[in-house]
Amino acid sequence: MAMKRAATSAVRALTSSGNSAASSVFTRHLHASPGSKKIVGVFYTANEYASMNPNFVGCVENALGIREWLESQGHQYIVTPDKDGPDCELDKHIPDLHVLISTPFHPAYVTAERIKKAKNLQLLLTAGIGSDHIDLKAAADAGLTVAEVTGSNVVSVAEDELMRILILVRNFLPGYHQVINGDWNVAAIAHRAYDLEGKTVGTVGAGRIGRLLLQRLKPFNCNLLYHDRLRIDPELESQIGATFEEDLDAMLPKCDIIVINTPLTEKTKGLFNKEKIAKLKKGVLIVNNARGAIMDTQAVVDACSSGHIGGYSGDVWYPQPAPKDHPWRYMPNQAMTPHISGTTIDAQLRYAAGVKDMLERYFEGEDFPAQHYIVKDGELASQYR
Repeated sequence: MAMKRAATSAVRALTSSGNSAASSVFTRHLHASPGSKKIVGVFYTANEYASMNPNFVGCVENALGIREWLESQGHQYIVTPDKDGPDCELDKHIPDLHVLISTPFHPAYVTAERIKKAKNLQLLLTAGIGSDHIDLKAAADAGLTVAEVTGSNVVSVAEDELMRILILVRNFLPGYHQVINGDWNVAAIAHRAYDLEGKTVGTVGAGRIGRLLLQRLKPFNCNLLYHDRLRIDPELESQIGATFEEDLDAMLPKCDIIVINTPLTEKTKGLFNKEKIAKLKKGVLIVNNARGAIMDTQAVVDACSSGHIGGYSGDVWYPQPAPKDHPWRYMPNQAMTPHISGTTIDAQLRYAAGVKDMLERYFEGEDFPAQHYIVKDGELASQYR
């Protein structure tokens, strides 16, 4: 209960700011007209796990915990996991839905084609952080509003990144596999297990998640570097002990460990290709909880196979869910998982509350907290430009 209260308090603090004075475009597109609205949510299926935790709200079965509230106000709320293919359930509702809610963990890819067919669509909400599953330019051109629950799972992702760094540095997974396979070979683990202390860790991107990661790494006495389009506040930078690297190509060869914390944009798509990876230190460890498409899939496979990348871990793939033949499943020296870092129970409570808050504001024709907007009035948020 204490955890739930803490999460709820965090969401209230997160969503308490914002200007209620709506712009003319916002009013034209988001001032909900009287009557029932059709809201569609796309989430992952939990099956038997749905009933194991009353706070497990991020799945189809529990639908962010807002079904009763929406239906009590006369709105239609449809949830589905079926989002891909020409005959999927989502496409049946595209022509007449008003609001589409999706998550980065089971993303509904909102293409320009889908936007063109969605004649009643006004609002695209991301339950979580990261709206690159949406064609943002097409959304802007169509006058749609795109928003996400900024800050809702930054702690969750930063903690997960720290865990993955330690898993790779200490060569944890081979030891785990030995235990479950009935083996015992210390040398097979120890020959490439290291301490984190003294290593150079660089984050590509130092937004909310990147800054939290740097703060959590400070007690490990690492050499901390970061590259971003914006420099961290000097006082915080001094407290963390991190060094700003303006030139990404100059930073990368210095790093023993690289963490990807940048959004997926046209500029960052395929950023880590064969040429970029060749510039990295041999045996480098990479953690990517940002987006799978930032990496060239085959280039990562080749570098892990050759040993140029000593270990690769993350929870993001392209596409998602990852197909059974995705090569990252089978490459050596990987510690991959499904997309889980930002969908802890605590994070689910925060992003569910954030979605409800924005829906309430939508029904009332009120503005959202400014930091939640990804597309507003035909303009993309700065990180996606």
